[in-house]
Amino acid sequence: MSLDSAKLRAARDRARDTLLAARNAEGHWTGELSSSALATATAVQALAIVQRETGADHAAFIDAGRRWLAEHANDDGGWGDTVKSHSNISTTTLAWAVLEDESATRRADEWLTQAAGGTASHQLATAIIRRYGKDRTFSVPILTHCALAGKMDWNRVPQLPFELAAMPPEWFATLRLPVVSYALPALIAIGQARHAHRPTWNPVTRILRRTTGTKTLSVLKHIQPPNGGFLEATPLTSFVTMSLAGSGQANHPVVVRSVEFLRQSARSDGSWPIDTNLATWTTTLAVNALGGAVQSVMPEEERGRLRNWLLAQQYQEVHPYTNAAPGGWAWTDLPGGVPDADDTHGALLALRHLGGDCVDAAQKGVGWLLALQNRDGGMPTFCRGWTNLPFDRSSPDLTAHAMRAWRAWREDLPELRDRIDSAYEKAAQYLARTDREHGWAPLWFGSQDAPEEINWTYGTARVAEALNEPGQLDLPGGAMRQRAARNCLLGLQREDGGWGGFSGGTTSVEETSLALMALAEINEADEALEQALTRGAAWLVERVEDGRWTEPAPIGFYFAKLWYFEKLYPMIFATGALERLAERSEANPSVSVL
Repeated sequence: MSLDSAKLRAARDRARDTLLAARNAEGHWTGELSSSALATATAVQALAIVQRETGADHAAFIDAGRRWLAEHANDDGGWGDTVKSHSNISTTTLAWAVLEDESATRRADEWLTQAAGGTASHQLATAIIRRYGKDRTFSVPILTHCALAGKMDWNRVPQLPFELAAMPPEWFATLRLPVVSYALPALIAIGQARHAHRPTWNPVTRILRRTTGTKTLSVLKHIQPPNGGFLEATPLTSFVTMSLAGSGQANHPVVVRSVEFLRQSARSDGSWPIDTNLATWTTTLAVNALGGAVQSVMPEEERGRLRNWLLAQQYQEVHPYTNAAPGGWAWTDLPGGVPDADDTHGALLALRHLGGDCVDAAQKGVGWLLALQNRDGGMPTFCRGWTNLPFDRSSPDLTAHAMRAWRAWREDLPELRDRIDSAYEKAAQYLARTDREHGWAPLWFGSQDAPEEINWTYGTARVAEALNEPGQLDLPGGAMRQRAARNCLLGLQREDGGWGGFSGGTTSVEETSLALMALAEINEADEALEQALTRGAAWLVERVEDGRWTEPAPIGFYFAKLWYFEKLYPMIFATGALERLAERSEANPSVSVL
């Protein structure tokens, strides 16, 4: 099988043009997140409780949200997190608790009865807690949502120790809170709601919680962004809003600002997205997908404007939310963002591609990543040392991303070179320890049909990109790790030539593109690799030619097992794959695929 190089270049050019045309008026990418039944249900609940407690008129938003939920139930009567997601216990329970449509409610009752054995408090609580295990980040908010709707007994809602939020932030990792680091607002607000409705019988704990209530609310007010949206996330902001409003604090300034955020975030069809936007993340993904081609397809004036915008997103002060040091980037350009490892890595690589004088920003960003590295050599998302719960423990994809950023700027930062080399070697050792039979498991992306919802293609492809770099071959076992990643990706390829999230997964543009991006950068030629590239390239080029390449799949994975899809992901990843394939073709004109 061979692929016409002219067809490959034509597909690449079409992808480039489409991606560049998707920029906004300011010259960067904003994207569009999927509407979310989960976000919609929580926003409806929050606004309904505020309306009940204050008399404020939010009926238009509440009614439109309920109508959207009733119209977008799955055929089985339940809801997934997006309109392309399978029904799950969490989202179905949240929607069921706020419905008024009789038919939709009846069908949701039937779905929950099959999934949990019934809709009684003990049945739902057991099923939801089982789904999330020891992590209370999302199970307790769901149960609180139900209790506030009159669908759950308060004695089934675990008490979150909100009083611990009165402690110094540097103590939080040591205290081993039952929620991840970014869920502090939920810890405070939901903990106070549970205490208000069902105080503990322990007199000492009751006094402690009563005396720390004002202090923890001050913390909540301090960390709330000026636009009211915690993390720019509708569910988190809604949980805070409903909890405070449902426990006698509907006029608290935090609630007032949160309500304004929810109203501003509502879409015209009555739904809400799970987060406002991923502008910084999608922009850096797009620049890095174009790679070296940025210099030729984007004039210097456009690159300069984009570079300045990206530099302006770097945090220059200690972040009030996570107490993160200056130097990192968040996923969004809006005030609810929090600096994290993945977006900092993306920004550093994008600045490398955009060119210009960015050394000062790179020094701060690289130093920020170095300080974030966990003792095990891996990279967490937000906070060093919170290794007991998801999204704060180390993960292979984040670790690989950091390694690429360190390597990209190493020669320009002589004062950090020794630290970079040490961190790089520790990270490589971490990757060696986390290799599994199917490759490497990622953190922020999943595969909804896979066992344990693990997206082996995404994780392995991202690790392979780091392992393909020359520095890896200089480390003990580097060549062996590179070969392992290559073999895993080849083993995950489907008969149609594309890739899904796992060996039995449905083929998607995103996952096929990610695998091709990684494999095309392997600096070797063997028959198995070339055949895989040929088949994968043919599958992707065909999708570009017939227009199906822009259809997103729900591979985006948000905190606490929530799903989303992003309009720009297939365009970005396909462009990246076609760029790498075209580069390989030009470098190896005698090879059929290339």
